[in-house]
Amino acid sequence: MRILLYRADGNTAPWIKDFADFMPEAEVVVWREGADLPPCDYAVLWTPPQAMLADLARVKAIFLTGAGADAIMKYSHAIPPHIPIVRLNDAGMGIQMAEYVTHSVLRYFRRLDEYEAQARAGAWLQLEARDKADFPIGVMGVGALGSHVIEALKPFGFPLRAWSRSPKSLTGVESFHGSEGLDGFLGSSRVVVCMLPLTEETVHILNRTNMMKMPQGSYIVNVGRGAHISEPDLLPLIKAGHIAGATLDVFRSEPLPAQHPFWQEPRITITPHISALTLRRESVGQMVGKMRQHARGEEVADVINRTKGY
Repeated sequence: MRILLYRADGNTAPWIKDFADFMPEAEVVVWREGADLPPCDYAVLWTPPQAMLADLARVKAIFLTGAGADAIMKYSHAIPPHIPIVRLNDAGMGIQMAEYVTHSVLRYFRRLDEYEAQARAGAWLQLEARDKADFPIGVMGVGALGSHVIEALKPFGFPLRAWSRSPKSLTGVESFHGSEGLDGFLGSSRVVVCMLPLTEETVHILNRTNMMKMPQGSYIVNVGRGAHISEPDLLPLIKAGHIAGATLDVFRSEPLPAQHPFWQEPRITITPHISALTLRRESVGQMVGKMRQHARGEEVADVINRTKGY
């Protein structure tokens, strides 16, 4: 068996070692433009360069090093439909995402963002404690990672909301779905956590019109994709106080340009796409298991639905 590996950062040695540990019978071939490559069974990558598409059209399956699909879906027209594209399912990302979102939610609920601003100004003032009943948390996107986040939030006693494309039934969670459920979801969520896959339907889903449906003084936590938020719409709503604060881990352009106005807005918390880092060894172990299933002719989980885009 041969595995075609591509890493945009060029750091392939640790991946090769892990594949050797989990699948010693396999040969790992590092993709390089213009190289004379032997036939490969499987490809492992995140975002392929244009020059790699011809090689991807000849493998038996493609395995992504992340849980999302948007990085490769823009090239799906060049990949024959019989070749499955398989994403990661959690692989250690769920607990990281739960930690990040829980921290962000509690920071706003306990008004730590306001205390941080007071400390910078040298002010000592105790603010009124909030009631959890008045602080419902809404999660957009309840796949594997979104469900993990909801479970992590349950012990804190917040009212929980969930919004998804199709109906979902989650214990202890008020569920909304589809375009007809979006207004009710947004209007009843003090904090909106975006964990959606990026598709044509979800680009700029958090635009001015939809963010205005959120309660006055609400918050946004985006750990999905930068294009879920209309960035030019967010800043005026924060300056006007309708959105009291935003914690953003993802942006349309990454790294976030130095001149971007978000850097100058203290009510926007910026992190460099670290809410759920790929844990290499866990990811390789999961991919190897799925490769062996595919080689035996068994059904493989987490194959991307190209019609839905995730």
